[in-house]
Amino acid sequence: MTRIQTTRRKLLTSGALAAGAATLATPAVHAQSPIRWRLQTYAGAALGAQVVQPAVEAFNRAANGEMEIELSFADQLVPTEELFQAMQRGTIDAVQSDDDSMMSPTPVTVFGGYFPFACRHSLDVPVLFHDWGLNEIWDEAYSAVGVKHISAGAWDPCHFTMRDPIRSLEDLDGKRVFTFPTAGRFLARFGVVPVTLPWEDVEIALQTGELDGIAWAGITEAYEVGWADVTDYFLTNNISGAWCGSFFANMERWQELPEHLQEMLRLAFDSSHYYRQYWYWGGEARLRTGGGKLELTSIPDPEWATVERAAQEFWDEIADEGETQARVVSILREYNQMMENAGPPYRAG
Repeated sequence: MTRIQTTRRKLLTSGALAAGAATLATPAVHAQSPIRWRLQTYAGAALGAQVVQPAVEAFNRAANGEMEIELSFADQLVPTEELFQAMQRGTIDAVQSDDDSMMSPTPVTVFGGYFPFACRHSLDVPVLFHDWGLNEIWDEAYSAVGVKHISAGAWDPCHFTMRDPIRSLEDLDGKRVFTFPTAGRFLARFGVVPVTLPWEDVEIALQTGELDGIAWAGITEAYEVGWADVTDYFLTNNISGAWCGSFFANMERWQELPEHLQEMLRLAFDSSHYYRQYWYWGGEARLRTGGGKLELTSIPDPEWATVERAAQEFWDEIADEGETQARVVSILREYNQMMENAGPPYRAG
């Protein structure tokens, strides 16, 4: 009988060879290139540094080399009005914008940005999406055009920041104002001349007089991005208590992601929504009372009530445009009636 002797050296050598073979046969997960996405926000660099960059950076750290998002600000890769098309084609992978600014070809587009008097406070937006069915309506609308609607959230209210004081509706007549498409369509009823410009050109246009003001933001943004340095007055009346916008992705790119990365994206974007809730809420109060750059003006409540009544007529016009629009308007009416019935702090008494 032949004895087979295995020395310690042979055992270690054969073990090392076996381990090496196993290593070669096993995919080297950490050596693989990360998934790379390009995300463009409709916000300019100064604003984007607050409202999206921290969430993107947090996601990149948490993804631990599996995925990386490259963030671009307004108009850096494509013009804002082409964001939807670029995402749908896959030229860019994801977008942060309101539906209105990116010219979304869906029936819900008019409700993005500032739909007049749909919301009075920033918390209205997530409640409407999570508890009142808007998530399902947006998902249906965007799935039909090959885009994933990931989540919606609120930004600031829509006030006028102006070169000249506004103390009556008459003062708005003829004023050239940078604003959102649907908001501009509504404000034109009061003589406002809506103007569309690249976001980064707004400050210069205010300085040169090409613009008389903006109806694009609250007072927090006016200070943050420099518009408070080239205007003098802030109108305390607003046409909406909260901007409504979302994160979107190309549907194929979204479906290619493993579930855990999809969930991480949702968590990162939810952190962005949450941050804006308190950043704007605190900033609006702090800068109204202690900002020092802008004089506050107001249109008397009885006169402003005519604007609110006109908004209800505007809602009727939008509801007549299609079944989806009618569904959303019906939800908005029922929701706002409930809030009125609930009284303070939900609505003024």
